[in-house]
Parts: sequence; C-alpha cells; structure tokens
Amino acid sequence: MAGTVALLKGGSAKQYAGHTTVFVVVACLVAASGGLLFGFDIGISGGVTSMDDFLNKFFPAVERRKHKKVSHEDDYCKYDNQGLAAFTSSLYIAGLVATFGASYTTRAWGRKPTIIIGGISFLVGAGLNAGAVNLAMLLLGRIMLGVGVGFGNQAVPLYLSEMAPAHLRGGLNMLFQLATTIGILTANLVNYGTQKITPWGWRLSLGLAAVPASVMTLGGLFLPETPNSLIERGYLDKGRKILEKIRGTKSVDVEYTDLIEASEIAKAVQHPFRNILKRRNRPQLVMAIALPAFQLLTGINSILFYAPVLFQSLGFGGNASLYSSVFTGVVIMVGALVTIATVDRWGRRLLFMIGGIQMVVCQVIIAIILASKFGGDKSLSKGYSVVVVLLICIFVAGFGWSWGGLGWLVPSEIFPLETRSAGQSITVSVNLFFTFVIAQAFLKMLCHFKYGIFLFFAGWEFIMTVFVYFLLPETRNVPIEEMIHVWRAHWFWKRIVPAIDTGSVVEKYEHSSIELEAKGQQ
Repeated sequence: MAGTVALLKGGSAKQYAGHTTVFVVVACLVAASGGLLFGFDIGISGGVTSMDDFLNKFFPAVERRKHKKVSHEDDYCKYDNQGLAAFTSSLYIAGLVATFGASYTTRAWGRKPTIIIGGISFLVGAGLNAGAVNLAMLLLGRIMLGVGVGFGNQAVPLYLSEMAPAHLRGGLNMLFQLATTIGILTANLVNYGTQKITPWGWRLSLGLAAVPASVMTLGGLFLPETPNSLIERGYLDKGRKILEKIRGTKSVDVEYTDLIEASEIAKAVQHPFRNILKRRNRPQLVMAIALPAFQLLTGINSILFYAPVLFQSLGFGGNASLYSSVFTGVVIMVGALVTIATVDRWGRRLLFMIGGIQMVVCQVIIAIILASKFGGDKSLSKGYSVVVVLLICIFVAGFGWSWGGLGWLVPSEIFPLETRSAGQSITVSVNLFFTFVIAQAFLKMLCHFKYGIFLFFAGWEFIMTVFVYFLLPETRNVPIEEMIHVWRAHWFWKRIVPAIDTGSVVEKYEHSSIELEAKGQQ
C-alpha cells in the first residue's frame, strides 16, 4: 500500500524518476497523427460543399440557388439545405455511436488496437467517398469516416496523456490538436487546388483523406502500448519494461507501484459507465460533458466547416473564399504551436480564459460590422471584407491556443484509470453530438439569424469563460494518477468529493493505507 499512501499524500510525483526520452516523443508524434483525420475532414467538407461540380452532382438545387442573383439579405440563405448539412453532419453522428464501441476496445484490447481500427475505417470511408456515384454511397462513406473519427478521438488523447511525463503532459497531448490543425490547413490547400480541376476535383479532395488514414494505420502498427493499459490488462512485466523505456531509467518503482494500485482499483470496477455516475466522480463527469460542449459552442466548427460557404455568403468570390479558408487554417495551426509552448508553463485555466475573452470580442465586432454594413441593398466593401477576415483569423487564433486543444487535453487527464475509457467516451460522444447538431443547424441558423449568429456564439463564449474561472481547477504538472487531490482542494468540488469515503472501491484502498500508516507511526 506504499504507493497508495504516497498517492493520498500527493507526494509520490516528486519521487518519480526519469526524463523525457526520444522514444516517448516519437511515440506521441506517431499517435498524434490521429488528429490529421479529424482536421482533414473538418477542412475538406467546407471546401467541397462550395464546389460547383460536387453540388451539381449531389445537390443541384443548391447549385442553382448559389448562382441565382438575389438580394444581399438572401445571401445568408444560399446554402440552406438539410441534405447538404447532412453530408457534413452524418460523419459526426456515426462517430458518436462508434465511440461507445471504442470505449470497450480501449479498455479490453488497449489504446493501440483502437487507433489502428480507427485508421482502417477512415481509409474505407475515403475510398467510398472518392468513388461515390450517388448520395447513398456518399453518406455511407461519411459514416465509415465517422467510425474512424470516433475510434481515433477516443484512443489518441488517452494514449498521449498516459505516455507523457506529468511536467510535459500538456505539450505532448497538444500534439493531437497540432495534428488536427495541420489536417485542416492541408485540406484547405487541397481544396484550393482541386476546385480548378473539373469535373472530378471534389473526388480528389475526398479521396486524399486516405493519406492521413494510412499514416495513422501504419504508424499505429509500430506504436508501443501504454504502460497504464498493459498493467490494467495484467501484463505487468511488459508494462514495466515500457515504463522504463519511456522514462529512460530502471528506477521507476514509485510510478510503477502507483500504476499497479490504480490497475487493481480499475479491475474491481465492473461497470465503468455506472461507476462514473457516482457522487465522487461528479466533477470529472461535469467536465467531460461541459468542456466538449463548450468547445463546439464557440462556433469554431461552423467557421471551419463552412468557411468557404460563409465567405461566399458574405460576398467573397469563389477563389477569395477558399483562399481565406487557407489563411484561417494557417492561423489555427500557429495557435496550436503557441499552446504547446505555454500550456505547461502558464497552465490550462489562464489559456482558457484569455482565448474566451478574445473570441467574445471578435464575434461581437463582426456582428456589429455585418449589422451596419451588410444586408438589404448594402454589400460589404473591400475594406470591411478584409476587416471581417482578420477578425475571423483573430477569433480562430484565440480558439487555437485555448479551447481547441485544451478541450481535449483536460478531459483526457482528469479521470482515474477505472473510469478513464468511459470518461473519454463521454467526452468524444458529447463533442461529436454537438458537432453534429451545429453542423446540421448552422446553415439554417445563418439563414434566419444572419449576423446574429455571431452574437449567439459570443454569448456562449462568455458563459464558458465564467464557468472555467469558477469551476475548473488547475491541472498543470499534476500526475494523472493523483488528480483526485485537485478536486479535494477546489473551493466548490471539495463539497462533493469527500476526503474519505470508505464505501467506494477507490477510497477503501486509501482508508486501509491510512490505518497502516497510523499503526506504523505508533
């Protein structure tokens, strides 16, 4: 019980030996390539849905309305079509369902096989989309892509959090967000090039999703499993060897003992989804729901999915709109790099709040410009168009160095081992549910809300910033198996997470350890 006594005191982290090895950095880089899938689809969808050849084949009514001369007030409604929205959103509802299967494979088979399954499914989806001859085949391909996203988003953040040493966990986990932004930028560049290839440029755009899928699948074959997963599944010797390798030392007794204690608790929990609903897990459950929901309610996916559509609705030409999307792709990637450099120095809470304030200001100013300078018989001048693009880029940058990566990082590091796979499933499913809802509703909202769509999202950004300030504790430099102390020290959550609750499996270990320690002192 020595490891648990140390865990209870919150001091064992100081005894962890080792350093950041090349091996762990390479493993995290390979695993993080799973973010390429998510990012590539986010970027590719918006560009393809603005291509005339794609619209003419699958959504001819939208293509006709796109080129019909209407008042600027009606520009907001050019792309209002639920079938077109379903093309984007079907992937995310499929991912939502798939993540529950991924929860089982992540816990029973490990993080590595789950990553490989995600890559293969995405590869199949890319092939179906590239060769689609009708809407049914197109949507089937999107569903397979969704399964890949569900499995990848379930396993990759967990893998990164478990492999990384505590003092670099934020930066290494943010590689997932960096890969996502690279995927977005790459997709925007692909769309910019393929829009000029008629009539099959859209097929090339969709088919090139096979490239990141191949990277993830082949890379996954060479990944080591995490020591946490190996030990949880009973492979103690393998787990220790991997732990020694990623820490670069044989002196891993303290951390190894903590992992064994955590795995014993995890094995005693037969129903992780039922366990996660218990009172002592309430803070983590709230964060697993609130953070991914808020991440989408920033409105970022609306801008990234439909950037070309949005810019065209505001009067930009086809080339200009795609070019603007490429620019936003560069900005969000730079934002991810900023987070990697600062998240383990400044902490999660500060970045969340800075980014939130930045996004609120940008959305409000954009709404004011559009309300006063666009609509009716007024078109957006070149000068104001440039200002809107710059404000969108500043908004995207704010998201990129705050909610973009931190919305995945924090949920992946706060759960104890026994509920970690279930917690990540909830995080992914909530993220994909809100992605689905917003993707399906955005074009209709843009049509009816007009410039008010930016005020709608600004309101949510204000709420989420206040939420973080009052309810999210700082998790910087806290070992993943000692996160319970963060909640016990928080002004609000300590009322819900008791210091000792001998009725729970987790606390029985800790209570026994306290008694042993007391006897030893006597």
